[in-house]
Amino acid sequence: MWVNNIIDRIKLPFRKEKELFSALYRILGFYPHNISLYKQALLHKSVGRRNEKGRPQNNERLEFLGDAVLDAVVGDIVYRHFEGKREGFLTNTRSKLVSRETLGKLAQEMGIDQLIMSAGHSNAHNSYMNGNAFEALVGAIYLDRGYSACMRFMEKRILTQLINIDKVAYKEVNFKSKLLEWSQKNRVKMEFRDLEQTRDENGSPVFTVQVFIEGLEGEKGTGFSKKESQQKASKGTLQRLRREPQFIDAIFAVKADRTKMEEEPVMAAPDLEKLENPDFIVEQEKAEEPEQPQKAEEHVAVPSPQTVLDDLTLDDISATPREKTREEIIAEAEAAAFAE
Repeated sequence: MWVNNIIDRIKLPFRKEKELFSALYRILGFYPHNISLYKQALLHKSVGRRNEKGRPQNNERLEFLGDAVLDAVVGDIVYRHFEGKREGFLTNTRSKLVSRETLGKLAQEMGIDQLIMSAGHSNAHNSYMNGNAFEALVGAIYLDRGYSACMRFMEKRILTQLINIDKVAYKEVNFKSKLLEWSQKNRVKMEFRDLEQTRDENGSPVFTVQVFIEGLEGEKGTGFSKKESQQKASKGTLQRLRREPQFIDAIFAVKADRTKMEEEPVMAAPDLEKLENPDFIVEQEKAEEPEQPQKAEEHVAVPSPQTVLDDLTLDDISATPREKTREEIIAEAEAAAFAE
């Protein structure tokens, strides 16, 4: 009896390690050489484990390394994928791909969150913990198999199967429309003022605009077009509305003086973190659900005249005349006879 217990204790660690090997193979697409690196990548600091020298053992160092490797690898991929695109576009696309929210969703989709060792049971709902573990795994891959393995992992496993890189790149948040929506719902006056137009060292025009809400200065934006500069100014102003309650108070104080009535804001400024980190993860083996019709009680923005014109199509207009009924043919024949 006691012999069997000893044998079971010997087999248990081996069985668990074999299961970890299999799980990592499903996630990474290859078997690890040095399994201890991957164990450390999945060890959260909340466990409080220390080595024989008393130093903490967790995935923070590997997370630091993986973060740097991810920036290099994804930057390389984005640079080659979008030939001829400007530095700002490339930087923006890379930022979306390596954001903590994106990495957290990837960790959940791939099952990495189920392998994390942490104190407590909150890891399934902690995108930061999951995203950190993803970065730490990339650090482990780099130390275990090198830079080329990290490149293959991101290209073949992530950006081919799980993320649509083109969708990420061209999914733009219209900060201007969000700011206009906020101002319209709160009935405050908002405008863009052109401050200056200059040229850069290459002779390209550069525009600078500033947002004004109820005459109060919002943020400025500079870009190679008025649209770009307005987007940047709108984003900065939205961030200020989120972070500075006194700015909102000042806006509504001016509005109250203008309208001779006090009114509280009816809509909070949108959360930029959620806007800038949409879910780009391609869900595996899940049918796309049909778009649900909008409920009657939900707020529907009133389209502008230009939007109505843009949405106008000729689909309902047919070049082929409708076939006449028998009664219509007889009536026309009678009318023609009397006319003669």
